[in-house]
Amino acid sequence: MRQRIYHVLEDAESDNKVSQIYNRFMLVCIVASMIPLCFKQTNLLFSLMDKITVSVFIFDYILRWITADYKFRESGKAAFLKYPFSVYAIVDLLSILPSLTTLNSGFKLFRLFRLNKAFKTLRLLRYSKSFHLILSVIKRERQALMAVCILSGGYILLSALIMFQVEPESFKTFFDAIYWAVVTLTTVGYGDLYPVSDIGRVVSMISSVMGIAIVALPTGIITAGYMSELNKDNDTQ
Repeated sequence: MRQRIYHVLEDAESDNKVSQIYNRFMLVCIVASMIPLCFKQTNLLFSLMDKITVSVFIFDYILRWITADYKFRESGKAAFLKYPFSVYAIVDLLSILPSLTTLNSGFKLFRLFRLNKAFKTLRLLRYSKSFHLILSVIKRERQALMAVCILSGGYILLSALIMFQVEPESFKTFFDAIYWAVVTLTTVGYGDLYPVSDIGRVVSMISSVMGIAIVALPTGIITAGYMSELNKDNDTQ
């Protein structure tokens, strides 16, 4: 029985009609759970929708937990202990917990916990083929992406250090210089912190030009890898 439940939960991309119906039902529940988040006020209908969808999510969470050994292909208690700490299980739990709490909404600090309801939107990722393709691309190109991240981080620290030395009046702390370097590297340019000396402006221009190249690198890597995965998927079909 547990094996049949697992196939219903995980075999949506195969010819398992029951699994496809279940996944479509879950998509409807996910979309329905997000409707109340689009409104500041609540009413009886929204409360009812929230209770019904959360009940479905709890049921889905339990089913996935009791079939964790099939998912991880492990026998024994290890799979059941591992599942609550998996990414999707944490996302599922974060989408359920806020609706189960009875906290006084008058406490502003407690309202922050209700922000976790936005994690219901992440449940859509489980059923997104494109998202899984992107994860495959990131996993395959992780070394190139890591090199770009190191290059970006190094350039941010270097340009911030240079600017902090040549513009001591404009940047009171080193964190201000790092903030400026990140904003300049990403070509956002808020304008709240900016150099006033000629040397500082030269460094700022170089940083802006380098930012365009560095920001474009991961975009090109992911795009090329995504197209390669799409072509590979089309060839297999």
